[in-house]
Amino acid sequence: MQTVRSLIQRQVLHLVGARAGERTIVQESGGDAGLFGPDSVCWRVHGDFTSMMIGGVTALLLQMLHPGALAGVWDHSNFREDMSGRLRRTARFIAGTTYGTTEDAEALIAHVRSIHDRVQGRLPDGAAYSANDPALLTWVHVAEVSSFLAAYLRYRDPRLSAADQDRYFAETATVAERLGATEIPRSRAEVRRYLQAVRPQLAYDARTREVTRALLSPSMSSPATAAFARLVFEAAPELLPDWAQRMHGLSLPITRRPAVRLGVKSMAMMLRWALPNGAEARARRRAAGANDKVAISTS
Repeated sequence: MQTVRSLIQRQVLHLVGARAGERTIVQESGGDAGLFGPDSVCWRVHGDFTSMMIGGVTALLLQMLHPGALAGVWDHSNFREDMSGRLRRTARFIAGTTYGTTEDAEALIAHVRSIHDRVQGRLPDGAAYSANDPALLTWVHVAEVSSFLAAYLRYRDPRLSAADQDRYFAETATVAERLGATEIPRSRAEVRRYLQAVRPQLAYDARTREVTRALLSPSMSSPATAAFARLVFEAAPELLPDWAQRMHGLSLPITRRPAVRLGVKSMAMMLRWALPNGAEARARRRAAGANDKVAISTS
């Protein structure tokens, strides 16, 4: 008979679209501590499943306001049928580059770069776009990490210091650089200035509306995952900058906000209990094992 914990774990795997028999990207033995290591801020921020799910949806909502990012999704994905697949692939990339070994992270980055080589075309106005455009890569990165951090501050640790928030942006810039991004903001102040500067390039149109609808209206076969998804999809737009909420026309009513926030926090507590062996936990055991081997070899 399955325990409550194992049932929740199965529901989580279903929610993120994990495939049966798929290899876990983060192993707990063999290899080094990866690009960042256990003392990094990104290990903390990326380690909370609930806030990362919410931040991931927020990031997609923000990213699609850029015509180039939207065109890549529109022209080169089957987002109407496989939005959960996109979330799953993003989750694996973040987990692998954060908690995997250096070799794992470099392989994931190389794989994404090979995909980007094929993602190019023309916008409705005739302008060319390419997923390898350094400026577009910077936009996608900033939208992503700023959303992850916003969700972490709201739903995991609002007391994370300003210095650590700046460290988070500086650390995660490493992956963006390896993907080909340039002029990457590395602090809260730089991120604020960047978002203000890029706003004239952003737009909302019928294609944005359709991709948003596909993102926020996935089919869920399980009542449990549907309940969690509803909370995620209500909480995510609230983390967008005010101007981005207005562009999307998405706003959580003030009277609904306390219930959503309480619901998310309660769900997060249950998931932290049910998922004690997540990517961060496995990576910490691997890092500890690697340190023990170093200590033995030098003693």
